[in-house]
Amino acid sequence: MEQRRGIANAKFPEWLLAIRLPLLVFGHAVLFACAYVVAFGLRFDFQVSPEFQSMMWRTLPHVLGLQLAAFWAFNTYHGWWRYVTFRDLLSFVAPLVVTGVVLWALGLFVASAKIPGSIIALHILLSGGLIVAARSSWRIYGEVSLRVPFRRLGPTKSRALMISNHHDTLVLANQINSQTHSATRIVGILSTESYPRRAVRAGIPIVGKPGDAPLLKERMDIDQVWLIAGSIPGPELLKLKMDYDTAGLKTLVIPASTDRSPSGSFIPVREIDINDLLQRDSIKLDTTMISQQLEGQSIMVTGAGGSIGSEICRQLLKFNPSQLILVDHRENSVFLIHNELSALQCLDTRLVPAVGDILDISRMQSLFREYQPSIVYHAAAHKHVGLMEENPGQAVQNNILGTKNIADLADRFGVAKFVLVSTDKAVNPTSVMGCTKQMAERYVLSLGSQSATRYIAVRFGNVLGSAGSVVPIFKEQISRGGPITITDQEMTRYFMTIPEASQLVIQSGCMGNGGEIFVLDMGEPVKIVELARKMIRLAGLPESAIQIRFTGARAGEKLFEELYFDEETMIPTPHEKVFAAKHRTLNFDEVSRAIEVLLSGIHDRPEIIRRTLQAAVPEYKPTTGCAGMVNAPVDKDDSDSGLVISR
Repeated sequence: MEQRRGIANAKFPEWLLAIRLPLLVFGHAVLFACAYVVAFGLRFDFQVSPEFQSMMWRTLPHVLGLQLAAFWAFNTYHGWWRYVTFRDLLSFVAPLVVTGVVLWALGLFVASAKIPGSIIALHILLSGGLIVAARSSWRIYGEVSLRVPFRRLGPTKSRALMISNHHDTLVLANQINSQTHSATRIVGILSTESYPRRAVRAGIPIVGKPGDAPLLKERMDIDQVWLIAGSIPGPELLKLKMDYDTAGLKTLVIPASTDRSPSGSFIPVREIDINDLLQRDSIKLDTTMISQQLEGQSIMVTGAGGSIGSEICRQLLKFNPSQLILVDHRENSVFLIHNELSALQCLDTRLVPAVGDILDISRMQSLFREYQPSIVYHAAAHKHVGLMEENPGQAVQNNILGTKNIADLADRFGVAKFVLVSTDKAVNPTSVMGCTKQMAERYVLSLGSQSATRYIAVRFGNVLGSAGSVVPIFKEQISRGGPITITDQEMTRYFMTIPEASQLVIQSGCMGNGGEIFVLDMGEPVKIVELARKMIRLAGLPESAIQIRFTGARAGEKLFEELYFDEETMIPTPHEKVFAAKHRTLNFDEVSRAIEVLLSGIHDRPEIIRRTLQAAVPEYKPTTGCAGMVNAPVDKDDSDSGLVISR
């Protein structure tokens, strides 16, 4: 709205804007009067008798008064005409119909106000036509004025093709072209579907397939190709980008509709990044089921300032919970996510910024008592593999005791569902971090066997895009000329984006009945060396330009990750992208005793803590590795916002 007001102020003086509404009312009155006079003329072939001329002038003030009042009541005088849409034009129907009905009804009861029905109908039609023409004229002029040869648009204008695979994209292309101040014109559509030759959609010609862009570059004088994020699978997009780069075409990405600001009048575009190249088919949430479970609920998120926790909060806000308790031990993280969500929310959700450590049982207890959450998403944890190998006592304390504190309070205060954010590194763990997350899983699932609260675990792969994760580290290494450091040439990892991970948590939490472990279908595991090579090519460099150095395996890391233990039983879920398993039966007392032993030794030497963990989790097979933590970014659960995730 501010942007529009700024444009208006640049066009008109302040004094004119101050009397804008009276001028609009006067303009409408002139149009309505003309329509009324012309209606009489058309009705009588412009041979209006004195009798009907008298009727016309006698009733004109009443007709104008009624019609202006109807338009005022329906609030149709407002809005800048240069932004008029089809919906705006439809909004004129109601006041016009009301005017016609009232005029007809008055004629039934007041003889002096009786107007022939044919004249009323003609007047309404003519009024509508004149209003539509007037309201549309400014936009029509703006769009027609843009349809000039490229050489007349000036040196700052770019010509682009847009890849389109559905109607919404075509509409978006037309909207881009409708913006007077846009620096880019969409001059053609590259369709992923088959269209007849010389087909035109939304006023833009369909000129070929996505692969045809290099051939069209010179003929159509284009320098860019635009596409919607997630509209093309990663492998296909990588091949297209390489072809476009060779042809000298810039490839730009428009955020998906769910990520674009509904109030913005501009279209944000960005460069292709590695998330696009690793993109799988997009996940579609069962929003009906989620909304039924979350709307109006009091929800707590621990680790709310971290990458996953904050994205969970953003996603939850769409389902209008009654309140959202943002728990994090870092005050700055709480401040940032609270401010961001306060600006985003348009519903009645109460946001509660709660600074507190999950190890501070008194603080957590007071939060549960005051806000009575019905659902808890526990995303707080230490998750950096290498760092936790050096600090195993802290990993035990935060990942096990912290989880136990929140899980116990969920049981004590009657929380309906508790969702634990876990990791694929908890399966047959080789690291302290993975082993502590496995113990956290065991505790909440065994507690669920004797609690009314339904406890659910969700395992992630590596999460792309968070600070301190493999992608930003590789970017930094490439920017300084290399080398890229990788521990082993055969190492593979499952990857997922932050939105995917967060949506998995919410979807799984709603599907779970208690005792399940959910895992996202993350596709095929990605070779880390191939990821590095893709990022080098993405930077516009030949692979040989950046050295890839293999440093050897580090303590705690595996060459490949697993999603389930062999003894876990697979169970179907209603969602095609989500798998689930039931863990073997766990004895709560045995798990609790093992945790007591672990907690009693958190200040012991690291090797003693590892032996205690191995006694509690026989599947834990610690690895010593041959390299330290420095410059070794790969084996990390990337669901944090730094080396140590918010608790």
